[in-house]
Amino acid sequence: MFGIRFTKFPPTTYVLHYKNGQVVREGAGLSFFYYAPTSTLVAVPMAAVELPFVFSEVTGDFQSLTVQGQLSWRVTDAKKLASVLDYSVDGKGSYVADDPDSLGERLIAATQARVSDLTRRMALKEALVSAGRIGQEVLPALMTSEAVSSLGVEVLGLTVLSVRPTPEMGKALEAEAREGLQKNADQAIYARRNAAVTEERRIKESELATELAVEQRRREIREAQMAAEIAVEEARTALIDRRTANDRKDADARGYALEATLKPLKEVDWRTLIAASGGGDSKTLISMAFLGLAENAQKIGELNVTPDLLKSLLSK
Repeated sequence: MFGIRFTKFPPTTYVLHYKNGQVVREGAGLSFFYYAPTSTLVAVPMAAVELPFVFSEVTGDFQSLTVQGQLSWRVTDAKKLASVLDYSVDGKGSYVADDPDSLGERLIAATQARVSDLTRRMALKEALVSAGRIGQEVLPALMTSEAVSSLGVEVLGLTVLSVRPTPEMGKALEAEAREGLQKNADQAIYARRNAAVTEERRIKESELATELAVEQRRREIREAQMAAEIAVEEARTALIDRRTANDRKDADARGYALEATLKPLKEVDWRTLIAASGGGDSKTLISMAFLGLAENAQKIGELNVTPDLLKSLLSK
């Protein structure tokens, strides 16, 4: 009535009441009556804002990628922001200008400028795995940015959720990674097979070494047995040689003794020896008589031997 109105704002909204170009009241969460024809109300939200963003960038190797994340900020100096952007509201509490919507765009633009400066110094593969690094390096730059502080805004946080390549490049990278993984898998298989072959060769070599050691031991045993047999045979040969030498010496001794015994009798007539030995039997005497006749056959004119005499000589 008569242009007098009542308004009320939440505690998270900082209100500036201008009258005739002068601030007559200000504060957060105010409620008051005002005269509409001569008053201008400025309402600046002070609550923290979570603003998602998605924008495209180019890497140092001229590859396109998409950066997605979220920016958190809040207004710290409402009067400074109100002096830069138009936050005035009408009687229904609606903003009369589009400036409040442009604040987020300005902050996103500042964020994109710093992200772009960072990604242009990276290759595509490096950028794809540097989402956390991008957030960590861009956030301090935004917090100390003159463009942000001049708006009376404080950046609370920056989260880079993903860095994605174009679909075509993504498929190419997936194929490359797939081939790399397949190659690694093949190398692992080859390494396992090579290890198995090496282990099998080592086992074979160990078995052959064991067999060689066994054969060497067997050969040593055979050589030891042969050496023992040779030693036995050599001892036996030495024994036989010694025995033969002893037998030879014994025979020589007996021969010498016999020769010494018979030497005195060499010059003695055998008839004398027979007579000295007792004369022998009748047959021996008769045989000696016939031998004497044979020796003197040229001196005998005629000799008659009767059958009865022969019979008596040949009988037992």
